[in-house]
Amino acid sequence: MNDSIRTMLDAAYEWENNTPDRLYMTQPVGDGQVVEYTWRQTMNEARRMAAHLRSLDLPPGSHIALISKNCAHFVIADLAIWMAGHASIALYPTLNADTVAYILDHSDSRMVFVGKLDDWDDIKHGIPADMPRIALPLAPKDDLPQWDDIIARHEPIADSPTRAPDDLCLMCYTSGSTGRPKGVMHSFRSVSVPAQLGVADLGITSEDRMLSYLPLAHVFERANVEVSSFFSGMQVYFAETLDTFLADLQRARPTLFISVPRLWLKFQLGVFRKLPEKRLSLLLKLPILGKRVRRTVLEGLGLEHVRMAGSGSAPIPRELIEWYESLGICLLEGYGMTEDFAWSHMSKPEIRRAGFVGVPAEGVETRISDEGEIQIRSPGNMVGYYKAPELTAECYTEDGFFKTGDRGTYSPEGLLSITGRVKEIFKTSKGKYVAPAPIENLLNVDNNIELSCVSGSGRPAAHAVVQLAEEVRDRVNDPAFRAELTRHFENLLAQVNAQVEEYETLQFIAIVKDVWDTSNNFLTPTLKIKRDVVEAAYAPLLDAWYDSGERVIWQE
Repeated sequence: MNDSIRTMLDAAYEWENNTPDRLYMTQPVGDGQVVEYTWRQTMNEARRMAAHLRSLDLPPGSHIALISKNCAHFVIADLAIWMAGHASIALYPTLNADTVAYILDHSDSRMVFVGKLDDWDDIKHGIPADMPRIALPLAPKDDLPQWDDIIARHEPIADSPTRAPDDLCLMCYTSGSTGRPKGVMHSFRSVSVPAQLGVADLGITSEDRMLSYLPLAHVFERANVEVSSFFSGMQVYFAETLDTFLADLQRARPTLFISVPRLWLKFQLGVFRKLPEKRLSLLLKLPILGKRVRRTVLEGLGLEHVRMAGSGSAPIPRELIEWYESLGICLLEGYGMTEDFAWSHMSKPEIRRAGFVGVPAEGVETRISDEGEIQIRSPGNMVGYYKAPELTAECYTEDGFFKTGDRGTYSPEGLLSITGRVKEIFKTSKGKYVAPAPIENLLNVDNNIELSCVSGSGRPAAHAVVQLAEEVRDRVNDPAFRAELTRHFENLLAQVNAQVEEYETLQFIAIVKDVWDTSNNFLTPTLKIKRDVVEAAYAPLLDAWYDSGERVIWQE
C-alpha cells in the first residue's frame, strides 16, 4: 500500500478549502429547531478545539475518550482530536458506570468529551474524579467546562496537520457479547482506505443525504456515515430522540439509509399496524393502485427518496428483504466486523440475493477454512487488540488472514452466506452439532417475535427462548389472545422443524416475560443477544420445561 494515502483528515481539509459554505451537518436542538453546520463552521470549531488540546501539552498520540449519542459535535470532536495529534476512543452512550470505568482505564484515556446522553447521572460515576472533562453543546447540565466557552478562548490553528497512515486513529471497543469489551485499534490507513473504496464503489456523492442514528461508537456507523462523509461530502442529519425519529427522517429525506435487522422489522410492524399485512400484499399487486400504495408507505416511513438501503450488524431474514423489495426498496445486506472496519463483504444492486451478505469488497481476500470458518485479509484489518498481543496473534493465520469466528459458505456466484458462529455451535446429548443462528433466522421472521435464542447443549433436542414483539406483549394477559398466539406458535414450530434437519428440530418454544434490553445486559449496545446471559437466565427452568412435554411454554 502506498504510504502517500489520502486520509479522511486530508479529505476534510479539501472540503473546507474547496466548498467551505456547503452544508455538511444538520443537528436538531429541540422544539423542531435545528442548527446547521457548513464545512467552514465545522472545521473552524474543530480547529479551535484542536488549539485547546495542543495547549494541554499531552504526549503525542494520547488517547482521548468521547462518550455521546450521535450529534454533530461527536464528529467535530473527532476532527479536533486527530488534528491535535491524538487518537479517539468512543464509548457507547448506553454503557453502565462499571463498563465506562473499565474502558477508560483499559484504554489509558487522558481526558473525556461528554456529549448528548440519557443516563449521565449513572455514567459519570464511571469517570475518574481527576480525569479532565469537556461538555459538548448538547451534554446534560452539569458543572463541566463547556465546549463553546473553550473554543471562544482559542483562535483556530492555522496549519492543517496531516497524520501518518500507520498512526493510531481510533479504538473501537467491541460490544462485549462475550466477556469484557476488547479495544480494537485502527490506524488512519485501515480507516481511510475502506471508506474511500466504499464511496467510489457505491457512487456516493455530495448530493447524497444520510440520517445518523445508530451508535457512532460502533464501527458500522463510524465507517458508513462519519468516515464515508469525509470522502463523499454527503450531508449528515442527526436524530433527536426516539419520539421524533419520524420527523427527523422526514427532515433528512435520506437518499442512503442503513439500519439493523431489528429496526427494519420494527418499521415493517409499524406499517402493518396501519395496514394489515394481507391487505397490503393484495394492494401492492394491483397495477395502478399498487404504485400509489408503495409511495404512501415509503412516505410514511420517510424513505421515499432512498436510492440505496443497507442492513448489517446481524443476519436479516430473507422474507424481510423480499418484503422491502416489494415496496421498491433495494435492501442490500453486508457483512463486516469491528476488526476489519466493516470492510469485508457487500451486496450491490446488480449482485445480490436474499439470505446472502454479498461478495468480497474491493481489495478483500477471503477463504473458508477446513473447519468452515470465514477468514479474510482486508485493507480494513485492525492493527490489533490493545494490550493483548497474544490474543491478536491467535486471531490471525500465519499468512495474515483474520479468523472471523463466523461460519459460512459461498454460492456458485461468489455470494457469501453466514451459517453461524464457530463457538455458538452446541452438541445435543445425542452427539449431534446444532448451529443456532440459521434456526433463529427462521423464527425471527415471524411478526410476533422480536428476538430468539436457540440452545440445547447436552439436552436431547434443541429449544428456542423468544421475546415477544413489543406490539403484542401487552395483549398476552387476555386468555383468548394467549390461546390464539399459542396455536400460532405451535404452527410456527412445525413450520420451522420442517425446514431443518431432524437433529436440529426444536422440542419447544418458550415465551419469556422478561424484556431483553441493553439496560439489563441481555443485549449488546448494537442490540445483539448476549447468548451466555440469556442461557444463564433460563437455565434453572430448563428441566421443568423439557419435562412438561408442552410444545409452547409460557414463562409465568
